[in-house]
Amino acid sequence: MRLAGKVALVTGGTTGIGEAIADRFVREGARVAVTGRDRTRLHQALQRLNENGEAIGVVGDVQYAADARRMAEETLGRWGRIDVLVSNAGICSPAPFLELTEEEWDRHMAINLKGTFLIGQLAAREMAKQGSGSIINMSSVNGLAAEADQAHYNATKGGINLLTMSMALELAPLGIRVNALCPGFIETRLTKSLIDNPAAIGPYLRTIPMGRVGTPEDIASAALFLASDDSVYMTGHCLVVDGGQLIKLS
Repeated sequence: MRLAGKVALVTGGTTGIGEAIADRFVREGARVAVTGRDRTRLHQALQRLNENGEAIGVVGDVQYAADARRMAEETLGRWGRIDVLVSNAGICSPAPFLELTEEEWDRHMAINLKGTFLIGQLAAREMAKQGSGSIINMSSVNGLAAEADQAHYNATKGGINLLTMSMALELAPLGIRVNALCPGFIETRLTKSLIDNPAAIGPYLRTIPMGRVGTPEDIASAALFLASDDSVYMTGHCLVVDGGQLIKLS
């Protein structure tokens, strides 16, 4: 088991990519704390996760410092350390630039970017005491190439990439690695309507050289790599997992 004895905190871990990562981690021997804003979804995720390992849940929203602090404190209270943080919580609500409201801009910045900062700083402080740790920030190919109707989302993901590099630079001397994952188009409940629309998904698939939509498990495999000692000499890297879509777009 590649994460035996490790403690991981996965924000936004109740559905989709976050849950797939949490599931892979528990199967690899980690004890995992997952967070989410919806108590029912959190309970359902924990039922599934605890079939394969040991997991706890914390209800909260990463955009609020008090909630982020509670996520870290409850993880530490249960297991006494944090070895891996996957900062996965985020939102994406497309809107044309000329119609984008200040409220939506601020909401995306608060959850996607500020939330990554808040929980990352809390976890890093504990990892610094341990002298080791791996932080994985969930970015996107949208942080590397722009997509229409996503100015606010693109900006947060670009910010996460540079936040990742800044964290990596300062935390490397403390034994902490910080990397970002940049998924492409992944099958989740947020993308299901497009995937189920043959007229829309057909042209979209032609932008992906591998010819298929990614799965949450594809991203979980990459997260496991970054969490484990297999990536021990990697920090400050933005790892693209997109079936080749970005190279075609560029």
